[in-house]
Amino acid sequence: MKHILTTAFLLITGIAVNSFVIPKPQIQMETDNQITLTILYDNYQYDKDFKNSWGFSCLIEGTGPTILFDTGGSDGNLMHNFRVAGKDPRDVDLIILSHIHWDHTGGMAEFLEAKSGIDVYMPESFPEEFKKEVEDRGARPVLVSGARKIAEHVWSTGEMGDEIIEQSVIVETGGGLVIITGCAHPGITKIVEKASEMLDDEILLVMGGFHLMRTDKDMVERMAYDFLKKNIQYAAPSHCSGDGTLKIFQDVFGEKYLKLGTGRVIETAAL
Repeated sequence: MKHILTTAFLLITGIAVNSFVIPKPQIQMETDNQITLTILYDNYQYDKDFKNSWGFSCLIEGTGPTILFDTGGSDGNLMHNFRVAGKDPRDVDLIILSHIHWDHTGGMAEFLEAKSGIDVYMPESFPEEFKKEVEDRGARPVLVSGARKIAEHVWSTGEMGDEIIEQSVIVETGGGLVIITGCAHPGITKIVEKASEMLDDEILLVMGGFHLMRTDKDMVERMAYDFLKKNIQYAAPSHCSGDGTLKIFQDVFGEKYLKLGTGRVIETAAL
């Protein structure tokens, strides 16, 4: 059943999205609170010592538990980049998976050979075969349906979308919210709106896959300017966003555009 972790599941259908909405908590954090975000898997390369291929994974440190968001593909690049980054997979405390596609879950099998006995937060709509495979490898599936708190200052949007079900991560920092997406299949604008509904704070950074490769240029430009109107301080589209999208966001955000790619490290206290 090992192939289950590396096989593409193109569509998850027929799942009702939980509409649970949590009250908006008032965020109180130290202004020097620092979250470190390391891109360990991406089809863009930021540092030449890191390998790149289609997919996404981000290591989140500084929230308390160390979190791996998505695991990229099954080509071994995730573990290679762990080593190059000087990071130990055994230090990871929990995994969050955005959606079932192979380029976000394919590295699970290899990762669990290095660190098992770990909670894996996944959308409840994931296939039963995948959940069982995670269990068979000694990890613990934690099923996410509605919006929920995962760790101190770390939240899931809960399941979003219709055909392709996806969750995104929201991290509270001293400078505002950081929203991290895998592919943003439900729509990057809807994800940002959901984060704003959930948590009462400004948005510091939106990063990850925006899934705008086939979106009209004018529409992407309107989205970028809408981000500015929402007082989003920084934008960092990558992975499935498309080269044209990256260029538009760079033009619109200027110095507040952050280039991603394997090996990129962002320290939120420095933004």
